[in-house]
Amino acid sequence: MFIQTETTPNEDSLKFIPGVPVMEKGSAEFLDTRSAFKSPLAIHLLGVEGVTGVFYGPDFVTVSKDPETSWAVIKPEVYSNLMEFFSSGQPLFRSEEDRAAAGPQDTRILDTDSETVAMIKELLDTRVRPAIQEDGGDLEYRDFTDEGIVHVKLKGSCRGCDSSTVTLKSGIERMLMHYIPEVKGVEQILDQEEQIALEEFEKLEKKLGHEPEKKDAR
Repeated sequence: MFIQTETTPNEDSLKFIPGVPVMEKGSAEFLDTRSAFKSPLAIHLLGVEGVTGVFYGPDFVTVSKDPETSWAVIKPEVYSNLMEFFSSGQPLFRSEEDRAAAGPQDTRILDTDSETVAMIKELLDTRVRPAIQEDGGDLEYRDFTDEGIVHVKLKGSCRGCDSSTVTLKSGIERMLMHYIPEVKGVEQILDQEEQIALEEFEKLEKKLGHEPEKKDAR
């Protein structure tokens, strides 16, 4: 077995392509041991020191690491785990129930969905999702507000990526607004931990940005 790697827009995420199907349908993301318990491979990968997230796409596995850890250090162990798992032929999930629950149900069109929401889900699933998965990530539809805002959550390599805002505004938002006049914008929903990290980063940026001004004033 030969496992290829591809870089992603996020330097802390690498896309590993084993040459065999990974997820038959949908995608799955694991950010901690508790969520990864459903998948033996995810447990092993998250056990590699420095790995912070595992994402399954149709034919790839995206592995994310913390910024302090070098790929040169953890890449061999990630390779080893992937090689051993996909060569063994064991199932990706512990049970069929776990497999069914892992794939996102976000873009499944429901009887209660309005025509606009159904169109949004259709475009996200058929036009947006394949493009984002090329970069080792995915998105999850959350809701459509009365103000015309589509809320989505970016996953995999797109999580915490510097170019995610560009992807969101220039890609997803532009497409949805072009095809669906009711859509006025697209915004990303963050987990509580991500929101806290973003706020701390903004505080630091603000502090650093103000320091030169004080020196100039003198």
